[in-house]
Amino acid sequence: MDGKPQWKEVYTPTWHSTGVWLWRLAKAHVISHEAVHQQLVSHWLRTHCATEPYIIATNRQLSAMHPIYRLLHPHFRFTMEANASARGAGAVVGADGVMENSYAPGKYYMELGAAFYDQQWRFDCEGLPADLIRRGLAVEDPSAPHGLRLAIKDYPYANDGLLLWDALKQWISDYVNHYYPSSRAVESDQELQAWWTEIRTVGHGDKKDEPWWPVLKTPQDLIFIISTIAWVASGHHAAVNYGLYDLGGYFPGWPTTARTTMPTEEPSEEIWKLFLENPEQALLQCFPSQIQAIIAMAAWDILSYHSADEEYLGEKMEPAWGEDLAIKAAFEKFNAKLKENEVIIDGRNADGNLRNRNGAGTVPYELLKPFSEPGVTGKGVPYSIAV
Repeated sequence: MDGKPQWKEVYTPTWHSTGVWLWRLAKAHVISHEAVHQQLVSHWLRTHCATEPYIIATNRQLSAMHPIYRLLHPHFRFTMEANASARGAGAVVGADGVMENSYAPGKYYMELGAAFYDQQWRFDCEGLPADLIRRGLAVEDPSAPHGLRLAIKDYPYANDGLLLWDALKQWISDYVNHYYPSSRAVESDQELQAWWTEIRTVGHGDKKDEPWWPVLKTPQDLIFIISTIAWVASGHHAAVNYGLYDLGGYFPGWPTTARTTMPTEEPSEEIWKLFLENPEQALLQCFPSQIQAIIAMAAWDILSYHSADEEYLGEKMEPAWGEDLAIKAAFEKFNAKLKENEVIIDGRNADGNLRNRNGAGTVPYELLKPFSEPGVTGKGVPYSIAV
C-alpha cells in the first residue's frame, strides 16, 4: 500500500537479551491493540451501546403489564443511567475522558467504534453460540455438548458461557411458550410486533435493510431474539466488565496504549543506542504514562465493583413472575440450574488438566459464576448493564 511494506518485521521469542527485550516491546504493542478492542468493541459497543435501542423500544412499545416487558425489565436496570454518566465530558467515553486520554486511538476512539458497528455488528451473531461460530471458535455439532464443537477445548469463556446460555435460553423458552403457545399468538400481538419493528428500523435504523435480521413469526423466533438480548445484558457484559481490574490493575500486563514505536522499525542511531543501553527504560517509555495508567486503573476498579444491591441473574424472583404458578416453577428450575453451574465451574477450576484455568500463575476463571458478594470479586453475573 502506497509503496510501503505493511509488515516491517515479525517478532518471535528468542534466547539472546536483545531479542528478549524486543519481544517484550512487541507484546506491549499487541496487548495495547487488544485492550482497545476489548474495551471499545467487546464491552462498550456490543453491550452498552447496542442495548440502548432495546430499552427504548421496550418502554415505548410494550405496556408495563406485557409479559415480554416483565421478562426483559430486570435486564435493563440502570443501563441508560450508566451510559449517560459514561458519556459525560471527562467521563469514561466522553470527550477528554478516560478512553481518549488513556487508550491508543485518543480522540478517534469513538469514531473507531462507529466504524466497527457499521462494518461488523449484526444482531443474529450477538448470542454466544453464533458469536463463537462467527469467530471460528466453534462449529455446529449435534453430538457435542450444547450442540457445538469448540476449536479450543480448554476455552473458559466458551465452556462456562455455554452453560449459562443454555440455562438462560431454557428459562426464556419456558416463559415464552407459556404466553405464546402458537405462531398465531406471536404474529397477532400488535405491541410485540411494533416493538421488534422499532428495534430494527429505528433503534438500529442504519441497518434496517440488512438481510440477517431475524423475523418474528413463531415462538422460536421470539425465544432467539429475547435470549440474544438477555445474554448481551447479562453473561456477555459480565465477562468483559467484572474482570477489568484483575486484567488491567497491573498496567504493565495490560497497557492501554504504546507510546513509542519498535526501535527496529525506522530506527535512528540515537533510539537504537538508548534501547541497547537501557532496554527497561525503553519499555517503560512505551507503556502508558503514570497519569494514563492511574486514570485507567481507577476506572477499572470502579467498573469492576459489585454494589450491595446488585441483582444477579436468576437469584431473586420478580414479583410479577410469582403470580403465575407455571412461571414460578420455571424460574425455580432456572435458579437451581445456575446453582448447579456454580458447582461445575468450581470443579473445572480445580481440574489440573485445564491449564487455562488451573496451574502455577493461572487465575481460576470465575467471571461467569452467577452469584457474588459485594466488591471487586471477579465473578457474578448481574441481570443488567448497571455500571
